[in-house]
Amino acid sequence: MPVPTIEWKNRKVRIVDQTLLPGKLKFIYCSDVKALWRAIKILQVRGAPAIGIAAAMGVVLGVQDSKAKNFSSFKRDLNKVIKYLATSRPTAVNLFWGLERMRRKAYKNKRLSITRLKKALLSEALDILKEDKVRCRRMGAYGARLVRKGDRILTHCNAGGLATADYGTALGVLFRAHKEGKRIKVYADETRPLLQGARLTAWELKNAGIDVTLLCDDMAASLMNTRGVDKVIVGADRIAANGDAANKIGTYSLAVLARYHRIPFYVVAPSSTFDFDLRSGKEIPIEERGSEEVTQFAGVRTAPKGVKTYCPAFDVTPAELITAIITEEGIFRKPFTKTLKKLKKVVSC
Repeated sequence: MPVPTIEWKNRKVRIVDQTLLPGKLKFIYCSDVKALWRAIKILQVRGAPAIGIAAAMGVVLGVQDSKAKNFSSFKRDLNKVIKYLATSRPTAVNLFWGLERMRRKAYKNKRLSITRLKKALLSEALDILKEDKVRCRRMGAYGARLVRKGDRILTHCNAGGLATADYGTALGVLFRAHKEGKRIKVYADETRPLLQGARLTAWELKNAGIDVTLLCDDMAASLMNTRGVDKVIVGADRIAANGDAANKIGTYSLAVLARYHRIPFYVVAPSSTFDFDLRSGKEIPIEERGSEEVTQFAGVRTAPKGVKTYCPAFDVTPAELITAIITEEGIFRKPFTKTLKKLKKVVSC
């Protein structure tokens, strides 16, 4: 964990502005819900677990100045804030998980005074942050069991400390394996179009002293064929009941390549990333980003004006291409339709 990605400071949410990395490490403060909504939308804060935490803290921001005198009025303010934050990004289910958890906390404590209810909501948001730290460490410990000494591991996008409250999901496994002295070598896809792999993952791994090599996304097949890859380990933004997993665009391509080259493909995600209401990945909403993310980079135009673009932020990897899913509750293998039912029971308790 290079820096604290998201924190509650003096009635404000402090986040790392991830759009400026690696050139500049800057903390920004969101003092109202609109500022936080924008931070989520433009990826100043990103990564499914971090978005879930941001959403919970966003609820606190949105209601902390509520003038409501009774729960009925407060509930209207609360639901308005939740509805607004839910429009920021559609794919990462942690966003909706965090919002719903805050709603349930409020409803459960509706008999409290409004002042005490606001404190209860802040406490819940801080609990979500603390719990994510524990989940990260548990996922790292489980995942590291699958890593062998000297493994060459390929990852995609950023699923490290910057995407969570602590250790990361996929990168948490790598951090733990490195701590155990397994001398791993990591390859990081640059992750077009916004280069989260180049800007964020390479930065995190390099700062942690892990042997990391950066490559363009379309070099992965050549890497597997010539240098060899022992494992592919990625994160996820939403996982359906059958094990289909949505992650940053380009992940599906890696899974197909891994299957052809007979390389294990692992997904690492906390239980909050599972959407058991969805039967398969076909039901996962995929966010479409603006054309400027394809036609420009860092303010510089890289394509002809007026050219049509296709810019989904995520793709869905079919469960059949996934070797195992690593969570804070353990490692789940196929058939996911059966094994993930055990996870559902645990998290529903």
